Amino acid sequence: MRQLAILLAMLCLGASVAACNTVRGIGQDIERGGEIIQRTAK
Repeated sequence: MRQLAILLAMLCLGASVAACNTVRGIGQDIERGGEIIQRTAK
């Protein structure tokens, strides 16, 4: 289960960085990725 969470985190991070155009956008995308990880871990 932990490996799945790590894999999802890496995918979210990669997608976030690819989709961001500004520093603010990067922060928002990382925050969303963290929220997804928290929901997955529950």
